[in-house]
Parts: sequence; structure tokens; C-alpha cells
Amino acid sequence: DSVARQTALGRVLRIDASAAQVVKAVLSLYPLDTFVDDSAARMEIVGKPDEIPAVQKEVQKEVDKAEGKSWPMIAVERYAFYERAKQAYCVIQTGERRFYGCFAFRKGVVPPDAE
Repeated sequence: DSVARQTALGRVLRIDASAAQVVKAVLSLYPLDTFVDDSAARMEIVGKPDEIPAVQKEVQKEVDKAEGKSWPMIAVERYAFYERAKQAYCVIQTGERRFYGCFAFRKGVVPPDAE
């Protein structure tokens, strides 16, 4: 919650669902920034930066589905991740109970409605 207070919104939002379900919902309205390589990020496991736990694999599938292609999330060291989160518009607390269910997304351009 202390990180959420430092975001642009200034308070935590809550969605009581798994991380993968929340990411699916968010990315259905919030396209990723396609002009940068770090628009989808995951918190890396302390001491095991290359290990990807089940919760992150589930979210990676939702990112790939939303983008219509493989879109690998970058790994961000724990404390660097917290600093990145402070720069965000908001923090969404999910109902996810597994460790390392922390993700950061950078918004891209919302396309106009099809004519």
C-alpha cells in the first residue's frame, strides 16, 4: 500500500481475482506500448532471476494472447521493480496469493474504433 500511495492515483485499486484473470481484463482495454521493449515486466525471484514460477507463466500466456503473438515479459530485480511501480499510474491489488505475482505494464496507444 505504501507503493500505491506514491503512484499518480495515490491509492490502491483492488480486483479480487487471480493475477492472470486481472491481466486478461486489463489488457482487453489497455494495449501494451509496442515502441519499447519493457512494456510488460515481471518481478524476478530473488537469487533466481531466470526462474519463472507458475503464476508468471499464466500471466505470460495472457500477455501473449492479448498481443496476438509471443511478447516475453522482462525480468526486473525486486527493489528496481518497486521503484518502477512508484512511477506507475496505479497499483492493482489482486486476489492472487502466490509469491511473485507482481507485474508492470506500460500503456500503448488506444486505436480508434473500426469504421
